[in-house]
Amino acid sequence: MSLSEPRAPNPKRPLRTNRFFTVGRLEDLPEGAGAIIELDTGAELALFNVAGCLYAIENFCPHRGASLADGELCDHTVACLLHGWQFDVRTGACLTEPESDIETYEVVIENGDIKIKV
Repeated sequence: MSLSEPRAPNPKRPLRTNRFFTVGRLEDLPEGAGAIIELDTGAELALFNVAGCLYAIENFCPHRGASLADGELCDHTVACLLHGWQFDVRTGACLTEPESDIETYEVVIENGDIKIKV
């Protein structure tokens, strides 16, 4: 994607509501794993467990729209399986293409429940 090529729109990006959604249990997401989280609004996020810390990002590569939850996770970097674009799950920064960062979402654990602030 060149800088002049438009960013692919994310039709499943959640609207920011400052609301927490309970999305599962901590024991259900092993270290080094990613999961697709579908909210009750139909929006999708990607959730990753990196060394016991959880990170939530858009589940949408801005290059061609592939699921990032299905990508290859190495430390704090997820690579899109479609074309290899890489993103830092902590910040949403695109490490491959400048100006292609994605949204991140706050994750908290409460009594073993995973909650994501959207």
